[in-house]
Amino acid sequence: MDIYQLGEFGLIDEIKKKFPCKNDSSLIGIGDDAGVINFRGKDTVVSSDMLIEGVHFDLTYFPIKHLGYKSVIVNLSDIYSMNAIPSQIILNIAVSSKFRSDTILEFYEGVKIACDEYNIDLLGGDTSSSISGMTISCTALGSIEEKKIVRRNGAKANDVICVSGDLGRSYVGLRILQREKSNFIKDPKNQPNLEKYKNIIEKQLRPKARGDIIDHFLKNDVIPNSMIDISDGLSSDLMHLSDSSNLGFKIFEEKLPISNDVMTTAKELEIDYLSSVLNGGEEYELLFSLSPEDFKKIENESLIPIGFFTKNSNKILVNNDGSEDELKSFGWKHFS
Repeated sequence: MDIYQLGEFGLIDEIKKKFPCKNDSSLIGIGDDAGVINFRGKDTVVSSDMLIEGVHFDLTYFPIKHLGYKSVIVNLSDIYSMNAIPSQIILNIAVSSKFRSDTILEFYEGVKIACDEYNIDLLGGDTSSSISGMTISCTALGSIEEKKIVRRNGAKANDVICVSGDLGRSYVGLRILQREKSNFIKDPKNQPNLEKYKNIIEKQLRPKARGDIIDHFLKNDVIPNSMIDISDGLSSDLMHLSDSSNLGFKIFEEKLPISNDVMTTAKELEIDYLSSVLNGGEEYELLFSLSPEDFKKIENESLIPIGFFTKNSNKILVNNDGSEDELKSFGWKHFS
C-alpha cells in the first residue's frame, strides 16, 4: 500500500504490531503521546518529536529564536499530556550550509528561554550537516508515579470533556503569516504590519505548554481519566480519545472556546472560523476528560467543558441552532 494511503496513524499501527514491549521495565509503548519506562523503581516518561523545514516551519516568517523555543514546547506538551512533569531534553539538529553560526546560536537562545521558563535541563544531543534546510529532533523526559499516569484509553461514559484554553488562534495565525509571505513575494517593498495580529500569531510562533493545568490537578488531588495534547486539531485528537476508549461523544458549538480575534480574523481571511477551531492544529492545549464529581471539585476558568463522552459510538457536534452533525476529522495528517 502507498504510504499516502496508509497514513500516519495507519503506519504507527503497523509499526506497533511489530514492536510489542519485551522488557518488564517498559510500561507503555507505542500508541500514546509518550512512552513510560520504569527505571530503578521510578517511572520515566519519554517523548520525541521532529520539526522539518518546509513541513513544520517556514523560516521566511518564523523567527529562528521562536523556533528554538517551540522545539522544546512541543515535546514538553506531550509529557504534560501524560500527567507527568518534564525535567530534561535531548536536542538534535541538522543544518545546511546556508545557516550562519550566529543564526544557530540564536536558535539555542530560544531553547534556553524555554528551558529556563519550564525548569528543564538540556542534556546534550547531536549536530549534523544537511543537504537541504534544517531538521530538529527533540526528546523530552519526565517523571510520574505509576498510579497517576493518564492515557488516551481511560475515558468513561458521562465524563466531562474539557480543553485548557481557546482554540483556532494557531491556525488562523498561520494563515495570516502565509498571506503576508505571499504579498511580500509579489512586492518585496511591501512590509507587513502585524501588530493587530499579535495575539493570533503568538499562538503559532510561541505556544505554551500547559504545565499549569497539571499543577492544578496535583494540588487538588485529581487525576483525569484520559488526556491528549491538541497538536493535530481538536477533531482529530478527540477522535483519538474516543476511539482509544471505545466511546462516542457529544460536544457543543456554543461551548467551544473561541476568541474574538479568531472570529474577526477568520472573517477577514474568508475562512470558516468553526473549521479553524475544530481542525486547526498546533494548539498544544490539553484535551482531557474528568468524572462529573472531579470536574465540580476543580472547576475554574482554565478548565473549559465542551461536552461529554457517551456509551454509544456516535460522534456528535451540536450546532448553535440545536441541530446535530456527525463530527468528521479534518485535522493535520502526514503523508497526505
